[in-house]
Amino acid sequence: MPICRTVRTSAARARSTGRTLGAVVLAGALLAACGSGSSDSSDEAGGKVTLTVDLFGAFGYKEAGLYAEYEKLNPGVKIKQSDTEDEADYWKSLQTRLAGGGGLADVQGVEVGRIASVTQQQSDKFEDLKRYGADKLEKEFAEAKWSAATTEDGKILGLGTDVGPEAMCYRTDLFKKAGLPTDRAELAQKWATWDGYLDLGEQYMEKAPAKSAWIDSVGSLYSIMIGQEKERYYDASGELIYENNPAVKSAWDTSVEAAESGLSAKLDQWSPQWNQAFAAGSFATIPCPAWMLGYVKGQAGDAGQGKWDIAKLPGGAGNWGGSYLSVPRAAEHKGEAYELIKWLTAPEQQAKLFEKQGNFPSSTGAIEQVADAKDPYFSGAPIGQIFGEAAKAAPVQVLGVHDANVAQQITNALSEVERKGTAPGKAWSNAKKGVENTIG
Repeated sequence: MPICRTVRTSAARARSTGRTLGAVVLAGALLAACGSGSSDSSDEAGGKVTLTVDLFGAFGYKEAGLYAEYEKLNPGVKIKQSDTEDEADYWKSLQTRLAGGGGLADVQGVEVGRIASVTQQQSDKFEDLKRYGADKLEKEFAEAKWSAATTEDGKILGLGTDVGPEAMCYRTDLFKKAGLPTDRAELAQKWATWDGYLDLGEQYMEKAPAKSAWIDSVGSLYSIMIGQEKERYYDASGELIYENNPAVKSAWDTSVEAAESGLSAKLDQWSPQWNQAFAAGSFATIPCPAWMLGYVKGQAGDAGQGKWDIAKLPGGAGNWGGSYLSVPRAAEHKGEAYELIKWLTAPEQQAKLFEKQGNFPSSTGAIEQVADAKDPYFSGAPIGQIFGEAAKAAPVQVLGVHDANVAQQITNALSEVERKGTAPGKAWSNAKKGVENTIG
């Protein structure tokens, strides 16, 4: 979705349960690291501080046991998390609270499609983490991940969680029933281009099992394709360019072709119907950034183990999704909040999160640790290698202030094409009107 989503927009991730990857081999011990930090206040009985964490979807910290581990290492801290499944709803609520200055958590999640808005328009609403020594962590993160959360005057407004290197997840049992090959290397060759992917989809639909489509939605197809581009909605100068960007047009046209060819299950991502479709076999392929793996497991359940596999993405590498953890200026426990996000985003914890949830690290040290990871749920797919290579080859994307808003309007318009039969030209006009109404 996802991921990325997303991721929803990217990018927004959704609720996932995840399962331990028993075959993951981590190079090096998973060491616990925590700092003393300065305490702003201790308002609970006995001096215990309750840190509030507000996220969209599930970042996987609770599911991976990281909160419990941190509380054990820091007996004076209790962590209370709240989350909103849809990132767009989360962001709208966060804007209201930032404007009013109340109701903010100690830690707030920020999706990658929103980070430019934070650095360019809301830097006065979030703590400069350099105050707590965050500048010493720069070498631990991928350059693109670090720079995106840094303002022009050097303020550090968030620490990176995961990134969303892209691949293609597919149902080997459904492929077999349709007479298609299931070997991940062979498939990567057959769908080396998006045209090849659509051609294979047409072959699938000729012999597809009843009530099964090739892809979940054309919105997910568009999102994964646009994640392969350096410039999407804005150029490096900050100018809005989506209307005349050939990359956007190509992703739009391919998505429309998939809709008009009847390849889509016409499911809105993150909807209850979409969730149920994972177990029902309603689609044979789904573009999957790394964070999507935990979501697939959670929805497909134990019965899906061994039926899924992962292959390289058509058209080259890309990125869909990824997030940041930030501390609002109005947070009650700023120092303790920083120590928590520093620990959660450290290499050891990012590696552990990938092991248990599939969220691919933005920490360079963690990326090295998970290079040999395999996932038995996905037929033993070498996820460390597949997503690691994709992460290295993905372009450094130009992020604009309203990236997520533009993406949402375009995917909404594509949903009109596939679900209502709206003419593509009319749907594109609706997307442009939606962008104008949303961002002015």
